[in-house]
Amino acid sequence: MRGKSSHNLPTDSTLLRNWRRWESGESRPDDFYAPIIAATFNAVTSAFFPKVRPNRDDELLSATGMDTLEFIGRLRISDVSAVTLDAIRITAERLCCEYSYADPHDLHSEGTAWLRRITSLLDGRLTLGQHREILVLAGWVALLVGCVDYDLGRRTAAEATRRAAHALGQEAEAVEITAWATEMAAWFALTQANYRGVIETVQPTLKVSRNLRVDVQLAAQRAKAWARLGDRREVEAALADGRAILERMDHPANLDNHFVVDAHKLDFYAMDCCRVAGDDRLAEAYAHEVIKNATRPDGTVRNPMRVSEARLTLAAVAVRGDDLELAVAEGMRALAGRRRSLPSLLWTAGEVAREFVAHYPGDPRTETYLDQLRSLSIE
Repeated sequence: MRGKSSHNLPTDSTLLRNWRRWESGESRPDDFYAPIIAATFNAVTSAFFPKVRPNRDDELLSATGMDTLEFIGRLRISDVSAVTLDAIRITAERLCCEYSYADPHDLHSEGTAWLRRITSLLDGRLTLGQHREILVLAGWVALLVGCVDYDLGRRTAAEATRRAAHALGQEAEAVEITAWATEMAAWFALTQANYRGVIETVQPTLKVSRNLRVDVQLAAQRAKAWARLGDRREVEAALADGRAILERMDHPANLDNHFVVDAHKLDFYAMDCCRVAGDDRLAEAYAHEVIKNATRPDGTVRNPMRVSEARLTLAAVAVRGDDLELAVAEGMRALAGRRRSLPSLLWTAGEVAREFVAHYPGDPRTETYLDQLRSLSIE
């Protein structure tokens, strides 16, 4: 803690007494100590000490007084009132919140249908403010549809939708949407092993999108690329940039939205970088933390795709530690998930497969994992 603080701290005995109170739950660190404790563990304050999240009501009826049928009817007659815009906003938010768990085919169909409905309003009579807001909402839904396209392995469609989202963002002068479109391009390049392309894609956007949450994601993609290029100093610098951005921001009210970046998501990226760098102790610790934070108190999984990659990290750590049984078990659990981003999963699972082959070539248990990976590639 002393090493992470720019201020003089009390004596060791006082700090130890405080630590015991914090650890037992008797008291909670205040705004002075909380950032120091988080920094001690190379984390962000909101990851260690999250604020209580307010309840959120997503129902159109309670928010706007309209049910879905009436809402669609108003869209058809181009009745773009403030209430209609509220309803579109709520729908776009709901779609983005369903990304992590919804069936990708169903989500793609619904997202595409809503994108058509929203963009059709641009042909009606609108104020300048309404025109811009509809462009922004269409941009968010287009980003979502592009992500789902890529999850399903539809690279060409995903790139076309990403470009459309970027164009909508430019027309609306919405920097956050254009930055997310750039982040998607970096994600595509990363999972296609174009690591230099990731860095070249990200750098120009960072100059114009400072102080947005998407910058954390851009820093994370940069870190993942540098990890695979073998530059640990650049990895640490990129992750430090991401943490610094998060520290300046309030904890988000809605963690379910795919385009909201929270402190736990940065841990997810740090986990990946540690696995690639061969820092097994930290990679394993991050993996367990990712699984814990992606799981609800009742045991259901909030972020199945994060959990799958965390289990692949545990598989890689286990195989390096000569525990092939555990490695295969974790690897098979990771590949059995129903909600997955196929390019990302195949890319990470392929890296882990190389660990299996390097440590246990020809072993029947290695072949079991490889057969499961091959079957996934064929789907």
